[in-house]
Amino acid sequence: MAGLGALARKIFGSANDRKVKTFRAKVEQINALESEIQALSDDALRAKTDEFRNQLKNGASVDDLLVPAFATVREAARRALGQRHYDVQLIGGMVLNSGQIAEMRTGEGKTLVATAPVYLNALTGNGVHVVTVNDYLAQRDSDWMGQVYKFLGLSVGCITHGLSDEERRAAYAADVTYGTNNEFGFDYLRDNMKHDRQSMVQRGHAYAIVDEVDSILIDEARTPLIISGPLEDRSEFYNSVDAFIPHLTEEDYELDEKQRSTTFTEAGNEKLEKLLGEAGLLKGDSLYDVENVAIVHHLQQALKAHKLFQRDKDYIVRNDEVVIIDEFTGRMMPGRRFSEGLHQALEAREKVRIQPENQTLASITFQNYFRMYGKLAGMTGTASTEADEFADIYKLEVVEIPTNVSVKRIDDDDEVYRTVQEKFQAIVKLIDDCKQRAQPILVGTTSIEKSEYLAEMLKKHGYKQIDLSDPAAFAAAQKNEGGKTKVFAVLNARYHEQEAFIVAQAGLPGAVTIATNMAGRGTDIQLGGNADMQIAMELGDMPEGEERSAKEAQIRAEVEDMKQKALAAGGLYVIGTERHESRRIDNQLRGRSGRQGDPGHSKFFLSLQDDLMRIFGSERMDSMLQKLGLEEGEAIIHPWINKALEKAQQKVEARNFDIRKNLLKFDDVMNDQRKVVFDQRIELMDSEAIQDAVSDMRHDVIDDLVSAHIPERAYPEQWDTEGLQEEVRKYLNLDLPIKDWAAEEGIADEEVKDRLRKAADAGMAQKVAKYSPDIMRQVEKAVLLQTLDNLWREHLANLDHLRSVVGFRGYAQRDPLQEYKTEAFTLFESMLTQLRQMTTAQLMRVELVTEQAPQMPAEPEMHAHHINPLTGEDEMAMADAQLPVPPAQRDPEDPATWGKVGRNEACPCGSGKKFKHCHGVLV
Repeated sequence: MAGLGALARKIFGSANDRKVKTFRAKVEQINALESEIQALSDDALRAKTDEFRNQLKNGASVDDLLVPAFATVREAARRALGQRHYDVQLIGGMVLNSGQIAEMRTGEGKTLVATAPVYLNALTGNGVHVVTVNDYLAQRDSDWMGQVYKFLGLSVGCITHGLSDEERRAAYAADVTYGTNNEFGFDYLRDNMKHDRQSMVQRGHAYAIVDEVDSILIDEARTPLIISGPLEDRSEFYNSVDAFIPHLTEEDYELDEKQRSTTFTEAGNEKLEKLLGEAGLLKGDSLYDVENVAIVHHLQQALKAHKLFQRDKDYIVRNDEVVIIDEFTGRMMPGRRFSEGLHQALEAREKVRIQPENQTLASITFQNYFRMYGKLAGMTGTASTEADEFADIYKLEVVEIPTNVSVKRIDDDDEVYRTVQEKFQAIVKLIDDCKQRAQPILVGTTSIEKSEYLAEMLKKHGYKQIDLSDPAAFAAAQKNEGGKTKVFAVLNARYHEQEAFIVAQAGLPGAVTIATNMAGRGTDIQLGGNADMQIAMELGDMPEGEERSAKEAQIRAEVEDMKQKALAAGGLYVIGTERHESRRIDNQLRGRSGRQGDPGHSKFFLSLQDDLMRIFGSERMDSMLQKLGLEEGEAIIHPWINKALEKAQQKVEARNFDIRKNLLKFDDVMNDQRKVVFDQRIELMDSEAIQDAVSDMRHDVIDDLVSAHIPERAYPEQWDTEGLQEEVRKYLNLDLPIKDWAAEEGIADEEVKDRLRKAADAGMAQKVAKYSPDIMRQVEKAVLLQTLDNLWREHLANLDHLRSVVGFRGYAQRDPLQEYKTEAFTLFESMLTQLRQMTTAQLMRVELVTEQAPQMPAEPEMHAHHINPLTGEDEMAMADAQLPVPPAQRDPEDPATWGKVGRNEACPCGSGKKFKHCHGVLV
């Protein structure tokens, strides 16, 4: 059967080939227009934009304009950038326009590919978002490709960390907006915490192109975006919960030290229910009633604090504070706190000052954010291995785009050694070998620790590590002795701008660059170095003229000479220090070499002690290899090992996909509720007056009160008139003779409801008459929005706590997801009931001191968080450390005091140059 499949592919082409073929006809039509478009003047070419917009207004679709619009962009790029789209780049653009993923090899010009579909879709006026992996790339691409859009009369904006709301609003109002996934997601969340429509910054989600789509929609999507703010002081609550733990014995709980988790036994539950009941903290009869999820969660955290955490091992107490000790380094980590109330539980245990817990104000996963776009597309060098996930989660199809020139890179079989030490010795030996012939080398590692380990080994072999703060010295050292000087650089995906320069120079003859997974993505490694980057760095602010032109020509000639040397040495040699869990990340590393038909080489080195190799039970393999007489320093090399590894990686990928899918199923429950709440907020903000909605709420509250105190078909003597009278006083601020009504002949619950409605409506009408309809309309809106926001935050905390305990339902043969859905729905209904009650109670009691419109409440204190799944660091906390610093607080001698400096600002060092041409080249 396999043979028949191969034969069919030979005759008819693969499914991917057939997809690509469907776009070829349009490429020919674009090529046929080229001479006609080239004949146009710049003004006539720019006028095409208005012509296309008019056609769209008159009923043409975006797809109807594809051929002339793509031809226009190609010519504009040729004039503005000196770059003309290849035919395969046009095909890539068509794939993006059709809402699919274009898989294009490194060096095939993905940044330019996006210009055609971005321009075409921006003509609608709904805004196009181009999403990148970091601020540096967002700024670079908006400046670089922005030249094409501006040439054609479109506006371009860029969202980076630290912008004000006004700057963000202006950037989103542009036809094309560049930015990072984090910034787009956080702006969406912040917008849904605003109190009026004018202060929102985004204007919708029409079309997005995601660059490095696998990184953003799969790797980064493992952790949600969270906006948090401090809760009010609840010290008494934590102390109350902490006081219950000493009453428990070993029979009352179970500990799992490996998983760092705790559970209460049946006996423990009964004991706690009794203790909580006596303390008045239990709602209902059972500890596991849905109203008690928060208490159960905090009890478990208190138990964990007492039984799993050891003072002076996991944390220390210093200056009335609990300070975490890092389990790997043994260092204190001041400023870092355990989440979800665990830190407060430790503070209660140690009887120190309890600091307020951070509460989630809003959160969203990237999956649910990007699924809001009407049309979504992406591009990357590696997506086909995750095609199932893209199709399942995002409904995106992956199309492999052929390379402009066929790939000449040689991919060797893996070399497997017995120990990590032997493996790294083999890598150092290969680096030495490449150095001798001045071949550029890129070494990929899986972690910063592994990078440092290899760096230490290279130092022992006489290599010198170059300080990244001086890329000019790095470039000079690499060129020394024709690239044979023993120097190397280590990148770790933290300082994107200086890394872009180092990665761009990684193609110099004999350059040795060590990079972790994500370092330098988005920057092309060109053999011989990148002439444009070198010119920007070395010539800086040198004015235009003969001298500058001569120096530019000299640099370009030098780069061309270096390129020939690198080509003669065999092109870029990519070395993988181990296999990743995902084949895709291995392919990203390999794809760095062999761009645009350049020669290249790649090889992975493995040891039986690597994480992935342990999947095979490496102890058995180790003893077998020793029996076969594998000497120290010897490797086994065989295509079967590559195939076995690939199968192992596929299993790990499938498992990771299942984990992400399961997390998403839980988040989808919250997402449905989030949409309802956010849509409701926008509707409220857009409404001129909401008295009808408030009136409906008031009547619903009355219906609920009557139903709760007057049972269906009950006699008046069975009514709970006292309870109803008390509740009416509480929620409607009315003192009514309900007891007397019950004594009337033939009265029924409907009559009671009717009288209550009339009395409540009359009370509200008096307030409207007293303060004026306009002022009361604004009061109603302010009260309703504020109440909704407060309840939504509490609801998010309850859902978090429910998530942490619902997994235990599995032990009772009940599906945790189904249980979560049911109870989350119950909590949501309870939240809506509270919203009606609290809004009604506040409005029936409201008294204005001065008869003026109330001010909308200030936005709460907000902190953005996104944990990088690869490093475990909070990316937003790191970005906050780079916010602008007032010029008066900057020390010209100490760059650490400068904070974030604008690219076009004067350099704080006092050189008189712009920052981008001085220290900005290095940062």
